[in-house]
Amino acid sequence: MPVLQTERLQLRCFDTQDAEFILELLNDPGWLQHIGDRNVRTVDDARQWISTRLIDVYQRLGFGFWAVHLHDDPTLLGLCGLIKRDTLPEVDVGYAFLPNYRGKGYAREAVVGCLKHGHEVLGLQRILAITTPDNAASQRVLEASGMQLEDRRTLAGETRETLVYAWQS
Repeated sequence: MPVLQTERLQLRCFDTQDAEFILELLNDPGWLQHIGDRNVRTVDDARQWISTRLIDVYQRLGFGFWAVHLHDDPTLLGLCGLIKRDTLPEVDVGYAFLPNYRGKGYAREAVVGCLKHGHEVLGLQRILAITTPDNAASQRVLEASGMQLEDRRTLAGETRETLVYAWQS
C-alpha cells in the first residue's frame, strides 16, 4: 500500500523482501561516493539493514525512507523519504536512485511529493536536505524541488563538508 503517490510514482514502506534491491542500491558507486559505505555486503546484511534502519524508523517516527516505483510497474527505482537525523535540527528529505533511473525527473518528483507529504500530512513547516559539495546532480534536484542552499558545514561525526538545503512552507 502506497504511503504517497505523485503523477508517475508510488512510494511505499520497505519490507525485508526488498533486500536484493537494497543490496544493489547501497553498493552502487554513486551511493558509496556521495552517501557512504554502509557495510551491507550480502542479502542477509540488507535484510538486517531494512529491519533496523527502515522498518524500526517507521514504527518509531511514523515516516522514513520509502521504496519508489512507477504506478504501473513494481520494479524499485530508488528510495526517497523523510528522516530525523541526530545531526540536524529538523527533519530532512533524502533520496537515492539506481543509475538506470537517474536523469528522468524521478528524484525531483519524489522529493516534491515528500515535501508535500511532510507539510500536509505530518505538519512540518520546515524540511532540510543534505548533499556533498561535489554532487552537482543532487544540488540541481534539491533546487528544482524548491529548496534553497542555507549552509555549508561539517556535521557532527563527519569529516567532510556538507551542503544544507532548506524548504519552508
